[in-house]
Amino acid sequence: MHREPEVRQAGVIVAVRGSVVDMRFDGGLPAIHSLLRVGDGGRVAIEVLAQRDARHVRGIALTPTQGLARGMPVQDTGGPLQAPVGKSILSRMLDVFGNTIDRAPPLADVQWRSVHRKPPALARRSTKSEVFETGIKAIDVLTPLERGGKAGLFGGAGVGKTVLLTEMIHNMIGHQEGVSIFCGIGERSREGEELYREMSAAGVLPHMVMIFAQMNEPPGARFRVGHAALTMAEYFRDDEQRDVLLLIDNIFRFIQAGSEVSGLMGQMPSRLGYQPTMGTEMAALQERIANTDSGAITAIQAVYVPADDFTDPAAVHTFSHLSASIVLSRKRASEGLFPAIDPLQSSSKMVTPGIVGERHYMLAQAIRRTLAQYAELKDIIAMLGLEQLSPEDRKVVARARRLERFLTQPFFTTEQFTGLTGQLVSLTDALDGCERILADEFEDLPESALYMIGGVDEARAKAEKMQATSEALKQSDEAKAHAVDDA
Repeated sequence: MHREPEVRQAGVIVAVRGSVVDMRFDGGLPAIHSLLRVGDGGRVAIEVLAQRDARHVRGIALTPTQGLARGMPVQDTGGPLQAPVGKSILSRMLDVFGNTIDRAPPLADVQWRSVHRKPPALARRSTKSEVFETGIKAIDVLTPLERGGKAGLFGGAGVGKTVLLTEMIHNMIGHQEGVSIFCGIGERSREGEELYREMSAAGVLPHMVMIFAQMNEPPGARFRVGHAALTMAEYFRDDEQRDVLLLIDNIFRFIQAGSEVSGLMGQMPSRLGYQPTMGTEMAALQERIANTDSGAITAIQAVYVPADDFTDPAAVHTFSHLSASIVLSRKRASEGLFPAIDPLQSSSKMVTPGIVGERHYMLAQAIRRTLAQYAELKDIIAMLGLEQLSPEDRKVVARARRLERFLTQPFFTTEQFTGLTGQLVSLTDALDGCERILADEFEDLPESALYMIGGVDEARAKAEKMQATSEALKQSDEAKAHAVDDA
């Protein structure tokens, strides 16, 4: 169980409004961020967010407030909310207080650290830029991730953010000696349970920690779970000197929880009803994700975009912190092009000749140019048909359509739904495939031969298989037709 500092002083509740609790202390006031406990065995946890006057504080409950009443005694724990750190948290599923929620015994042999910590000093930060390979073609070629950087997966509901995040966990844990921390902020409990089973089946749970604050939990818990996850990540980076992959699903829910807390605390809302302190709260979390001389925390964050509107303040504030933005498109998802990454809207600051190299940079530019030309030609094709295009434009369309299909990939995490074996593709193979498609090497093959394959060399084998299947079907139809004629 959670070991908190010794109880210092008592106060009383003077008002309860939903998750907001006002309390009176006749001695000294508890400090901002102090954790207070109320009820039998301290079952209700309250974090102090404001000192209202010389005797009153206002706090936000991190647990449900049913049963609280005016006049109930409040105990000051004398310190802030703490998160457990240590090797024994690996393979465990925890809540915001560090309690286990995986039906296994409580944690043993752990230290407890405050969730409110400062970012590493500038002098300790690494200035080297390195690419972080994921084994997913569309990401590694067009929007490479940075080791120790922050990447965002942007998309509306149901376009594949969680699936892509789960696939990255699968690919990365198996191919690096790091630790993965999955932080679920305000997402469905079903997703957490499925992820736990999948990671257990894949055998990667021993290198992983999961921490959740579900949709139905109070906004205070959802608001603090990201800080708790970062405290754990900082332990593995600084004390164990290991690289950490931090996956956050969903960072928008952190902003949303902050907005709820702000509204409950009585602050005047800002644009579109968001909290006026959104920029500061976001920066306090994001600046702790950094690359230092001892290790790196690489963060991949799913970002729900309300109503697919990328001008929403939540999306805009998140964009400003990222080194790579992967935008998922509903249109591509509807066309069956998975992962549904929009190559023209997605971007990465790593795509420069000095970091990825001249060849990779030139190829990425050529792919974007080809896909952009195809996007411009789509209107003409829709109105007049493909035949009305010049021979050169027709070649551009053929290349673009083959590139689109080659950048799809069967995932390990969706094998049970698609029946296709998952593929991990190295950056070398992905670049080689794109280069050969741009050189028209596969213009004799049908587009579908490049769909949902790994390396480009699989395309010829797939085309031959499709040809054989087609001929077998044709012969079967002819045989049926003869049998009808004979009858």
